[in-house]
Amino acid sequence: MTPTPHPPLALAAPFTLGGLTLRNRLVATAHATAAVSDGAPTGADAAYWRRLAQGGAGMVITGGTAVAPESTLPQRYLTEAWRPEIKDAVRRRAKVITDEGAVAVAQLVHLGRETLGAGTYYAPVSAAAVRSPREATAPHPLSAEEVRGVVDAFRISAANSVQAGFHGVELHAGHGYLLAQFLSRATNTRDDAYGDRITLLAQVIDAIRTEIGELPIGVRVSVEPGEDSGLGLDDLTELLPLLYAASPFAYVNVTTGVRNTYVPGMATTRPPLLESVTRLRSVLALPLLVSQGFRSVADIERALDSGADLVGMARPFMADPDFARKVIAGDERSVRPCTGCNEGCRTFEPTGSCSVNPELAPPGAATRPAVPLLLTRPGGRRGPVAVLGAGPAGMECALALARSGTEVTVFDTAQHVGGQARLASLAPHRPGWQKFVDYQRERLADFGVRVLLGSSPGPDDLEAYAEIVLAAGAEEEPVAVPGELCTLTSSDFLRGSTDVVPDAPVVAVLDDGFGWWQGISAVESALAAGAREVILITPGAGFAAGLSPENRTQLMNRLTGAPLRVVALSTVTSTTAEGVRLRHVLDGRETSLAADVLVTVGERRPRRPDISPAAHQTVRAVGDCVVPRRIAHAVAEGRAAAEALAARAARPL
Repeated sequence: MTPTPHPPLALAAPFTLGGLTLRNRLVATAHATAAVSDGAPTGADAAYWRRLAQGGAGMVITGGTAVAPESTLPQRYLTEAWRPEIKDAVRRRAKVITDEGAVAVAQLVHLGRETLGAGTYYAPVSAAAVRSPREATAPHPLSAEEVRGVVDAFRISAANSVQAGFHGVELHAGHGYLLAQFLSRATNTRDDAYGDRITLLAQVIDAIRTEIGELPIGVRVSVEPGEDSGLGLDDLTELLPLLYAASPFAYVNVTTGVRNTYVPGMATTRPPLLESVTRLRSVLALPLLVSQGFRSVADIERALDSGADLVGMARPFMADPDFARKVIAGDERSVRPCTGCNEGCRTFEPTGSCSVNPELAPPGAATRPAVPLLLTRPGGRRGPVAVLGAGPAGMECALALARSGTEVTVFDTAQHVGGQARLASLAPHRPGWQKFVDYQRERLADFGVRVLLGSSPGPDDLEAYAEIVLAAGAEEEPVAVPGELCTLTSSDFLRGSTDVVPDAPVVAVLDDGFGWWQGISAVESALAAGAREVILITPGAGFAAGLSPENRTQLMNRLTGAPLRVVALSTVTSTTAEGVRLRHVLDGRETSLAADVLVTVGERRPRRPDISPAAHQTVRAVGDCVVPRRIAHAVAEGRAAAEALAARAARPL
């Protein structure tokens, strides 16, 4: 069968930027993995950027690079660009990017009043003493002399970066950081020369130009949310042409959001700026890079057709560093998708990772550490593999085995693949998990792997297999609450909320106190199903305490105005036909609340199939059926099991 020819993609076309030729229109926008020690990039940092550049991006912009001591964090995992003594470490970073054919740009930032929630050693600073809504106190307003020091800090850092081998620099004037604070009418209330909102940024550009000549200087700005943000789309379309006229720069990178919103979670399913590209193009006479939320070829092509010159992404390159190569080759189906979960990539423990990419490893490891549980001694036979469970762990294992040429069959008692990931995707605003499930399912089909659903294999069915991998996942335990009220597990409620809520419009949700997605998803499912009121009861101190700051902030924004009440430091002792009885976990005081149904978040317990392996069979367990954890563990252990089996098969008998 002859493949259907595809028209040439605009994203694959080269682009000239400031005398440099980008091999395509795809840009890995600024991000960092925190593989930095004492302010200097490590060998693991260089390995990360090399692998990303190998994947084919036209330009790679490195982030997490500060220009002054007052803009660093106590852990010192931001690159300290002003220090000449780290130039060799920065040079390694630049070289691996350029060696792999990408244009290398260093993004430079001063955090200003934003401390990222860290206990910094220095006072936060800003254009004026206007408190950030993300900080407890107002910053120190910079004097004119101190502002000139900021200009010098950017100049020195840019010079160091270019001397280390970067092709150019990008100035971070977005996400509410210092340069954005001077651009914003809400935070720049000065009455001196720097009260002109473009003055500081123009001086920074001019100062850097004296150091790096005609090499590209880019400016990143962000559309801040809210009518009174001071830096909305109207502000940017006014300021950017003025800035370019005063101090020309090579390109503008436009994104959205401030701290805790600029890394959108799963609820953001389309690029926020896609509909604004035409307007941005109409007012900007310089190369336009648009960023944030781009995942698909269709959206990227639409942005380019609307007038963007370049399209930027960060997390998709973390999920699959070969994103550019694959989509240019017309193989979008094989791209391992970013789910937007904001888990591994936003923890930095000890470095940034990715929940769905087990190859993104911490320093000192080739892959993410994962040890499948060996349940039987290795048998004497080698041959096909049976995987019992078609969740993320089982499918990852089967996919890796199929790539290695191993014959593998997947069994699952369920009628659908996906396991706990599919269950999680049933909640509102959580579609990223189904996207990953679909990717795994489709890739198994591409490799011809047999997936037998609704099937519980017996000894005779498994006899032909030399290796068995248990990946049956976990199930939620019911919480024993005595009484008369209808009580459901959060899992059952997710599956049937649209049937339950119409007859039970007041929903009480008893969380387990850890503030993770099970209770939150029950709340959002109840609201989406039309609940008149939802009451979240938790023995913990607050709501959604287990989420990353980005996910928690965006959740709270979604829930503003919803009929949701949170009762903290409390648990449910019993129910009546009219509602629930509560006990405060500290003072023991008992109260009652009216409710029509109780949803409980119970402990997840491993589900391990009861099989009796033959003497020739080796059995391993992976993922939640070992201990229920996150999807990152399931994917990594599934991959590790496959690699262990492939390595064993390669050894001589």
